[in-house]
Amino acid sequence: MVAEHAAVLRPGDWITFDNGDHQVVALVGTSVRLRSTAGVDSVVLASHLMAAPDFVVTGTEPLPALEPSGLLATLPEPVCEAAREWERHLVEVETGLPPGTPPGTKPRDGYDPAASSLMDRMAAKASELKVTVRTVQSRRSRYVQQGVWGLVDQRAVRTWEATGRADARLVAAVQEVLEAETDVSTGTRSRLIRRVVKLVEATHGERVVPLPSQRTFYKLIDALSTGRHTFGSAVTRRQTANRPQGPFTPTFADRPGEQVQIDSTPLDVMVVLDSGLTARADLTIAVDVASRTICAAVLRPVGTKAVDASLLLARMLVPEPMRPGWSQSLRMAASRLPHLRLLDVDARMEQAAAKPVIVPDTVVIDGGKVFVSDTFIRACDRLGISVQRSRPRTPTDKPRASYCASLG
Repeated sequence: MVAEHAAVLRPGDWITFDNGDHQVVALVGTSVRLRSTAGVDSVVLASHLMAAPDFVVTGTEPLPALEPSGLLATLPEPVCEAAREWERHLVEVETGLPPGTPPGTKPRDGYDPAASSLMDRMAAKASELKVTVRTVQSRRSRYVQQGVWGLVDQRAVRTWEATGRADARLVAAVQEVLEAETDVSTGTRSRLIRRVVKLVEATHGERVVPLPSQRTFYKLIDALSTGRHTFGSAVTRRQTANRPQGPFTPTFADRPGEQVQIDSTPLDVMVVLDSGLTARADLTIAVDVASRTICAAVLRPVGTKAVDASLLLARMLVPEPMRPGWSQSLRMAASRLPHLRLLDVDARMEQAAAKPVIVPDTVVIDGGKVFVSDTFIRACDRLGISVQRSRPRTPTDKPRASYCASLG
């Protein structure tokens, strides 16, 4: 029974479970995220869900599809404007009036839905734009399915491979030969070409894989050997190949506080201490992954203590007070955040700066003695914060905090 339901359960399904109706929002590994009819979210194991006595799939409903509107920001402005212009024309075909028309405006001749059919309106638009009716029909169909993105000139979003039109089997052979060049003496491109041709012919047979001209061959090798130092210093090439790999997958966070990365680094500047002496300083910083917000930062003389890292946690959880000389535009009341609602929750918001208070669920740390200390771990445990330690000598596990700390 479990296997049968697991095969058909998918996002959008409505199920009965725990004496209530729920919708399946997402399937992640062995977990199922549910949303009840009251809007309460929950996560349960698939095995527990499907073994429940009252579990049954009652219906299905496709989840709403979102237009990829964020991709429009990556396109040139003329391409976006052309797509929006087509949208205005198609809206006029559908409704009789283009977007943004003042109330009371009458449709133009040939575009009134009460007096002309959809085909007549598309024919009128085709005549106006000097295109075929088929073109208008095609644009309308893509607009219905994809929104504005369907009206974008696809030549502007077409991606190009760095290897051009080279055969995939040839590209694989070049990559294999380049890997073999790591631990041998530095050679020339012509030697590498000879080795590639021998490998391709030995693997696929003679004249089976099309070979490019020598000039194109050189371009292909240069594109695939970028950053490898294949034809440069052998020492640099081997050191580069010996670097540790990055994280298996990029770090994502869907909401503020889901993951906060913390790092500490000495600054290449001198500061004046309270005693009047000068010394170098350590910067300890916490960065929220989802919003890229600097939650808090602590500046201390070189030799940051565990209590300083704990102070960083405390600063994350309280509003940042306004300081003398700060502009009034930096006040929380001047931001777009719901200040009155926040003021009802915490009176300190009245004099707070416009920095959001982010309560972390998980903090990512390295193996620094400040962060693995009993003081810091106990502080996180007391605040209900999970601690996730990055791998040794792998700053890519917490790149945002490492980058911000290095900038100072």
